[in-house]
Amino acid sequence: MPVTDPISDMFTRIRNASRVHSQAVEMPASKQKVALAELLRNEGFISSFETKGLGSPEQKMRIVLKYGPKGEQVIQGISRISKPGLRVYRASKKLPRVYGGLGLAIVSTSQGLMTDRQARKSNAGGEVVAYVW
Repeated sequence: MPVTDPISDMFTRIRNASRVHSQAVEMPASKQKVALAELLRNEGFISSFETKGLGSPEQKMRIVLKYGPKGEQVIQGISRISKPGLRVYRASKKLPRVYGGLGLAIVSTSQGLMTDRQARKSNAGGEVVAYVW
C-alpha cells in the first residue's frame, strides 16, 4: 500500500528506531527528506545520513541516530504539524517556540527548509512542517 504522507512516515521510522535504540534507520529518499535530514544533522539531532541512488526509482536514505553518553535518546519527540489534510501556515512574527526554545520548529519557507529561529531572523514565514525536541 503506498504511503500517503512520506514526511510523516519518515518521522515515524525515526521515532520507532530511536525508541528501540537502533543505530540507524533506512527509508525511501526524496529531496525534501534529504533537506529535513540535513536540518536535523545541522541542529545536532542525528549523527549523519547518506543517500543511495538519488534520482533513480530505488533511491534510499540511511539515517544514523544519535544518543547521549549514557545511551539516552537525543530526539525525545518528533511530531508532524502541517498534514496533507490540514496545512498550517504562520507569519514570521507568529512562529511557535517549541519547549521555550529548547526544541525547534521546522518551517518550509520560500527560501527552503529552516528552523523557527532562522526563519524569524530572515523574517520569513511559511508552512510549519514539524516540531522536534
